[in-house]
Amino acid sequence: MSDERPQRPSGPRKKRPFQRRKVCRFCADKQVTIDYKDPRTLRYFITERGKIIPRRISGNCSHHQREITEAIKRARNIALLPVAGTHAMP
Repeated sequence: MSDERPQRPSGPRKKRPFQRRKVCRFCADKQVTIDYKDPRTLRYFITERGKIIPRRISGNCSHHQREITEAIKRARNIALLPVAGTHAMP
């Protein structure tokens, strides 16, 4: 058993470009509310296929992301939002 470790290439490390930190729009603007009866606001947080956008992409804080997820699920339950995107007919 040897103590050899895999060798890394001896070049300069790649630096990631600086990305601006996303700010939760609900924390920044207290006037905006999360309501399951408002599908226009909730559409920003679902994809074309009907999936909920994760918080690392949307920039929401965890508290508001949970509220958005709950509101989307409630809106789907009473058919204000689609559960899935449009279906292609064969």
